[in-house]
Amino acid sequence: MNTEPTGFLYPFIESEERDASSLVADLAGSARAKMADSVALRTATLESCGGLVQRAAAEMADRFGAGGRLFAFGNGGSSTDADGTVELFRCPPSGRPLPAMSLVDDRAVLTALANDIGFDVVFARQIIAYAQAGDVAIGFSTSGDSVNVIRAFEEASRRGLLTIGLCGYEGGAMADSDAIEYCLVVRSDSVHRIQEAQDALVLQLWSAVQDHVPEGSQS
Repeated sequence: MNTEPTGFLYPFIESEERDASSLVADLAGSARAKMADSVALRTATLESCGGLVQRAAAEMADRFGAGGRLFAFGNGGSSTDADGTVELFRCPPSGRPLPAMSLVDDRAVLTALANDIGFDVVFARQIIAYAQAGDVAIGFSTSGDSVNVIRAFEEASRRGLLTIGLCGYEGGAMADSDAIEYCLVVRSDSVHRIQEAQDALVLQLWSAVQDHVPEGSQS
């Protein structure tokens, strides 16, 4: 049995492997299989979520046109997706820049809230402080069960924000939450593949917003 710490990624590699050509062939085959899985999942997800993405984008565009802002949040790898989403909207490769803020960006705020109140409210408290009716909240959770993400959506919904959630597996608690208006589910149990498909969804969402947003709407 492979006991290497990376064994879950490459279970076919033995610690005493000596045949370099065979190993390279196995690694190349594994990479091709992973790429094929990723492409297939992204294609299926974009197709299944396409209608929701278009409707969410149209509502986002209306809110940007009326002066609304986007707030994004998530934990771990999902925090980097939140940062990437904000960067895409604020500094797009083309089209109009739009106002957006990452709720994982300020370490002082995150650690203060986590230490003084609790990690469950690190995003909800920032929604209270920064957001207002007419804004947009986008939250990421591969499991769909992140408590602080759910709490943020509940606060955002109470305050009149448009709420959009991206999650994996079967959607978890996010898929059952009345606080999330648009829940985009990547139906996979691989965290890696889920996040890759979520990136594709964000790009599609941004592109659709750019198609709808009124001229002159910018950060």
